[in-house]
Amino acid sequence: MWNALRRISLTKWILISMLLGIFIGWAFPESDYPMVARNLKVVSNLFLNLIKCIIVPILVGTLIIGIAGHSDDLKAVGRLAFKSFIYFEVVTTLALFIGLAAVNLTKPGVGVVLPPSADKGKEFAAKTQSTQEMIEHIAPKSFFESAAKNDVLQVVVFTILFALALAQVKGQPKETMLNFFEGLSEVMFKFTGLVMLCAPFGIGAAMAVTVGHSGLGVLKNLGMLVLTLYGALVVFCLVVLVPVALWARIPLRKFLRAVKEPALIAFSTTSSDAALPTALKRMTEFGVPKRIVSFVLPTGYSFNLDGSTLYLAIASVFVAQAAGVDMTLGQQLLMMLTLMLTTKGIAAVPRASLVILSGTLASFGLPLEGVAIILGVDELMDMARTTVNLVGNCLASAVMARWEGELKTDDQTVTPSP
Repeated sequence: MWNALRRISLTKWILISMLLGIFIGWAFPESDYPMVARNLKVVSNLFLNLIKCIIVPILVGTLIIGIAGHSDDLKAVGRLAFKSFIYFEVVTTLALFIGLAAVNLTKPGVGVVLPPSADKGKEFAAKTQSTQEMIEHIAPKSFFESAAKNDVLQVVVFTILFALALAQVKGQPKETMLNFFEGLSEVMFKFTGLVMLCAPFGIGAAMAVTVGHSGLGVLKNLGMLVLTLYGALVVFCLVVLVPVALWARIPLRKFLRAVKEPALIAFSTTSSDAALPTALKRMTEFGVPKRIVSFVLPTGYSFNLDGSTLYLAIASVFVAQAAGVDMTLGQQLLMMLTLMLTTKGIAAVPRASLVILSGTLASFGLPLEGVAIILGVDELMDMARTTVNLVGNCLASAVMARWEGELKTDDQTVTPSP
């Protein structure tokens, strides 16, 4: 019996706990059994507090490694790096705005009503900031004060400046700092893995509390959230990736055949890293020079996560809607700016999106209870966003090869696009 239980994956445990939480919430509604909801809330809060303590160290470590750790490569590839980062920024920004438009159109979070945080959400909504105040808020007065408050935007601004300064340092001091932050990142990813072992308890408890308060209608909202993400990803592919491929004169049929296998690996494993070796091989066979694909694909895994970026825009506004927060356009744009910065340099590892989402919500005073609810259907969303991450980076390598005038197919040698 014990061996059989050990063979059940974490994803299956999360699904089991979510179903059990739904049943408990239905069987013991908050109106009739307030003590059950109160006790389960303690379990949920313990899990969410552990999530909060991950945010700052993992963001600082991964951003510094992602920026300063690539400095030597950036100098070596020069023009390719410059073009790649321009492309990454434009495409991920478009992904953010497509996600923002989709979640405002479908409003999947309206009606969830996260009971412990509705008042906090209303307080946040009442604190309207002027444009000047929002701009001033970007610069941190103290890194430690920002870290203690989980003010992710300020932490990221400080970290980017620190990483750029570190990239200019030479010799042993730079190596020492990079080794420290690389070690910090590795430790925090292991720490995240340990915290995620508690996820079935935290998610089950959060689901029970939410269903006990809002009823089974919350399941409709979660279904709408998943459909919103899939629909927005389809729109992103049609209005961004396909036009980019046509502009760069990428042979679409041949490209789709090349990415089919790595895309299936990414979809089934929800891991971009698992698909990386196959993607490198297929894109080289497609006609992208090895020197280009070996730079663009790994770098894109840190700086060009199109699917994850779009997901974060939808998930963050979903939580705001569930918390009863009517965010102004300015507040939503500030949140998108935060997401645009925090997604740069974060490694494409499992639960990285969870860390970014949690940090952004904490920074804006939104309840992390929403993260626990989303985690119940995260596996379904992760398959789609990871696949789009992979396809987007494969396309980026082909576009860069075209831009450099080095894209070659079996039937032609391709010249640079204008």
